[in-house]
Amino acid sequence: MTVREESGNDALVRMAGVQKWFGDLHVLQDIDLEVARGEVVVVIGPSGSGKSTLCRTINRLETIDKGEITIDGAPLPEEGKALAAHRADVGMVFQSFNLFAHKTILENVTLGPIKVRRKSKADAEKRAQELLDRVGVGHQANKYPAQLSGGQQQRVAIARALAMDPKVMLFDEPTSALDPEMIKEVLDVMVDLAERGMTMIVVTHEMGFARTAANHVIFMADGQIVEKSDPETFFTNPQSDRAKDFLGKILKH
Repeated sequence: MTVREESGNDALVRMAGVQKWFGDLHVLQDIDLEVARGEVVVVIGPSGSGKSTLCRTINRLETIDKGEITIDGAPLPEEGKALAAHRADVGMVFQSFNLFAHKTILENVTLGPIKVRRKSKADAEKRAQELLDRVGVGHQANKYPAQLSGGQQQRVAIARALAMDPKVMLFDEPTSALDPEMIKEVLDVMVDLAERGMTMIVVTHEMGFARTAANHVIFMADGQIVEKSDPETFFTNPQSDRAKDFLGKILKH
């Protein structure tokens, strides 16, 4: 994949001067970030560096104390129906799969489109089945989450987010709760999404995914964006001591 040309006009996600505190802890420090339409940005860094918080502020699961976040030029709504509509445009995949245990796989994927997007049951089910087929679990549509492996559940969670036709997809360490043999099946789905042009912000420890699928890698430490570059440059020639130290520790194993 080629790195797309950056242009301020085409920024789908924009964070400007974003600050966030948890009590005395300054978890996001003056974050400036632009993600262009169709771009894949991978956020990496040590635990506690603010990666997940950054991801969650874009969906307003965490509020910010200063600065501005816009999606497609519009600022994040405060609450109510506007916020629900915003969340429909911003797909989110978490560490834990967050599927409804008492609903079938198909029902999990159709719930949002029917309730929020007001799609008919027939249209929602047709689209859900297409997406479940795409992520490789179409034959499991009538089962319940507990009957699926962790990797299958996470692929259902991705299909559920896609069913809302989001403008951007956020992934918050989507493979960290999975057994090693299940990680690849989830990453393969994410690589496919990237190749289809989905705008994605991915918080992950999977360096192979960062190298193959990202247009840009962002390295965070202590609540700050320390470095941003293309994957090849970052992994072969990191500029900051913090990034060199981080890569030195993880790439040896």
